[in-house]
Amino acid sequence: MTTADLLADYINRTAKFTKDTIADFSDADMLARPCKAANHTAWALGHLVHSTRSMFAMAGADAPQLPATFDEKYHSEATRNDDPSFFLKKAELIEWFDKVMGGVANFAKTRTPADLEKPTPEKLRGWCPTVGHLILMTPMHICMHTGQMQVIRRSLGKPILF
Repeated sequence: MTTADLLADYINRTAKFTKDTIADFSDADMLARPCKAANHTAWALGHLVHSTRSMFAMAGADAPQLPATFDEKYHSEATRNDDPSFFLKKAELIEWFDKVMGGVANFAKTRTPADLEKPTPEKLRGWCPTVGHLILMTPMHICMHTGQMQVIRRSLGKPILF
């Protein structure tokens, strides 16, 4: 297994972990918050789609074009919105999540060792100085938000999965 194969596999496994975490969530569950200041899953999942797609597009990945409303719905200003009609339904979010994460995994899989050392655009460099850092940061970002979803699971009384 090459480093690129391992990175792609790690992204795919992390994305699956997220989908497994919310597999039994209804559309209403997607809007549940464990406390007033916490993000709900509908925003967090859309944010993962939007931010991951944006960062990888900046780094030169062939990223799917998201609907124009994604920026409005999944930007930080929308975190306090609880209107069910504002956010995409769970099935639509999962579809976009799969497209974006699949594209990111394919991007990772095709990187050479020299590609991983290439600097990212200036806007990303403080957080992810190289393409390799960007790829490695992605599962970390997914897992951070999935941890929030695990707390929501427990607040909804759903079974502990992991």
